[in-house]
Amino acid sequence: MFFTPPLAKLIEEFQKFPGVGPKSAQRMAFYVLNMSHDSVQKLAFAIVDAKDKVRNCSKCFHLSSIDPCEICTSDKRDRSKICVVAESRDVIALERTREFKGSYHVLTGLISPLDGKGPEQLSIRELLNRVHDDAAEEVILAINPTIEGDATVLYLNHLLKPLGAKITRIAFGLPVGADLEYADDSTLSKAMEGRREV
Repeated sequence: MFFTPPLAKLIEEFQKFPGVGPKSAQRMAFYVLNMSHDSVQKLAFAIVDAKDKVRNCSKCFHLSSIDPCEICTSDKRDRSKICVVAESRDVIALERTREFKGSYHVLTGLISPLDGKGPEQLSIRELLNRVHDDAAEEVILAINPTIEGDATVLYLNHLLKPLGAKITRIAFGLPVGADLEYADDSTLSKAMEGRREV
């Protein structure tokens, strides 16, 4: 299929986004072409502005345009509880629940030797310093139950135990409204492990 060079370049750039294939990239490119010039400029400005201003918080490593971030500077947060997550998008997912009122620590990834990511590439040293400096009472590991996630949890548990804080991991299992017969073995196993008294 032939596209004029500027359009082909736009499609090529959209295809670099995760989960965007050729068809989706084409739809996005055609959508942009149908936008007003003013709307396209606003979109371009928003992309450049976010790239220029958004950084990792120096304390918790969550993405923010201020340092320390809004969560770290809030006086409504319980600093004795630190919820450890892999990425900033996990903080956003947990914040949507409005259940957790403590602080966060973003590892900026997981231990994954196949991807060349070891503990030294993560913000683990900073986490240990925070647990010690903030006298944290509980560290909640909200990390996905994948091979990399489980390896990271084991590694963190080994380092955190001697610091005296209670180490917990969020429960995993069946989503609300799911049928047992359609759940895979791993999900059912995690649901049984995470059971609690009624």
